[in-house]
Amino acid sequence: MIAKHLYVRSKKLLKLVASLDCQCCGSGEMVQAAHSNWGGGKGRGIKADDNLVAALCLRCHYEIDAGAKVSKDERQLTWKAAHHKTVRALTNSGRWPVDIPIPLIAE
Repeated sequence: MIAKHLYVRSKKLLKLVASLDCQCCGSGEMVQAAHSNWGGGKGRGIKADDNLVAALCLRCHYEIDAGAKVSKDERQLTWKAAHHKTVRALTNSGRWPVDIPIPLIAE
């Protein structure tokens, strides 16, 4: 029997992520919590877990989700780097919500 995925959801975390500068280009304009497109419970019409997000501006979010300038693998690597920076920024500042699991990050 396959266990059902228990989704991590946190509006508080998403607001904290969106309060950061873009972790890709550094812009402080129109930053949002960009969910992973690679795992974390993502499915058709279902966002990945809320702890699998990166602080990205609209331009970077679009380029990672649908951009044609770089390969899918390069987009995934870019998102992962921004995700790692996002997690570090919130954990190092002590702002990561205590009730939300911190995702494992392979350095």
